[in-house]
Amino acid sequence: MNVWKTLTQVHVNPANGKCTTLPLLHLKSQYALNFHLSWLGFWVAFLSWFAFSPLTPEAVKTDLKLTTAQVGNSNIISLCSTLLVRVIVGPLVDWYGPRRVMAGILIIGAIPSGLAGTISSANGLYVVRFFIGILGGTFVPCQAWTSAFFDTNVVGRANALAGGWGNSGGGFTFIIMLAVYDALLRDGLAKHVAWRASFAIVPVPILLVTAAVTLLFGTDHPNGRWADRHRPFSLRGADEEVAQEGQEKEVSPRKPHDKAAAQEKAQEVSVDVAIAEPDETTLSIGVTTNQGTTLDVAAQVLMAPATWLPTLAYMTTFGFELAIDANLSNVLYGMYKSESFGQTKAGYIASIYGLMNTWSRPLGGYLGDLIYRRYGVTGKKYLTLALGALAGFMSLGLGLYIDRGEKPSLAVVIVMFVIMGVFMEAANGANFSLVPHCNPST
Repeated sequence: MNVWKTLTQVHVNPANGKCTTLPLLHLKSQYALNFHLSWLGFWVAFLSWFAFSPLTPEAVKTDLKLTTAQVGNSNIISLCSTLLVRVIVGPLVDWYGPRRVMAGILIIGAIPSGLAGTISSANGLYVVRFFIGILGGTFVPCQAWTSAFFDTNVVGRANALAGGWGNSGGGFTFIIMLAVYDALLRDGLAKHVAWRASFAIVPVPILLVTAAVTLLFGTDHPNGRWADRHRPFSLRGADEEVAQEGQEKEVSPRKPHDKAAAQEKAQEVSVDVAIAEPDETTLSIGVTTNQGTTLDVAAQVLMAPATWLPTLAYMTTFGFELAIDANLSNVLYGMYKSESFGQTKAGYIASIYGLMNTWSRPLGGYLGDLIYRRYGVTGKKYLTLALGALAGFMSLGLGLYIDRGEKPSLAVVIVMFVIMGVFMEAANGANFSLVPHCNPST
């Protein structure tokens, strides 16, 4: 299948209703629509979640008279609240579905975003950033949404694309917030007012509009309502093609006599079902129905190595990346501050790291799907480990270069953090492609 067909045609696995292609350009399809809504919700969350980072070196830090330690504490508080919220959001997605949870987080996150202009002290900054950190929880419904709509042969690319494009909001936020802030300064606003007004102009309306679009146009599951996700999938549309056993079939509504004939034929068929022991092979097969969420099931999932090992990989890739995104601008500003190197230049350079997510993280997911065809889930595991190790070596190299005693070259620092970012973000994308194979029946 060529690339154009993959991007424009919808092929559905009749066993579970999940799409076996990635029809990003087939916007009339529920698969494409929900894919784009999933990454868009995650993307706009960064417009508030990371909005402080590009404005901190000069505007926020000077206006609130913050110390370097207080700036660091505010970053830590923001990320810690995200950690707590994601623990809560997971069960909420299980109960209410990713669409409604995504919209709810965006609406709730818009409230503290609108209150950013009321901050007058370090403690006020801590409180507001803690509640804005709620927006980081949008990652959970983002990934749950794509996992619900795409089958195992493309779910790596779907998850990595959604996660990568969404995470690129961290890079775009630097560009957008700095552009708005500088424009307000040119219009005559004082720095004290300009950074506060930037929050009201950019994040708040965009968060609310995206939440409304998600509720109005998104769908919960290929079966329709989230409550119907455990039911066997039924082909309802005549405009969707089904790829089954290598053949493409046009789906059309059955006529009454066709249904009667099918039922009569089904009565003649006898099937013996043998329960196989779960192994790596079964991890690659999509299941039609899933277990409901109970305390026993949740406890089994939490204790399983297939849960906490990918969690560690996620922490050391995406978690590390968030820490860099939050601090890179401030670090560059501190090292190279001069008449020709100010807050805006530091922010634009730091935005490179986040913007690379548009391609480096999807690259990891694509490599995961590619390796999966030949080596299965084991191939994805070793790919994640290899990319993570390379990212670790590059981060050590960057740290040693900066701390060697001489003022580091800006060009070398940029090249090193770009290479480190490619490995780190690709490792995160590979990890995304691995997660849907873990605990598939839950």
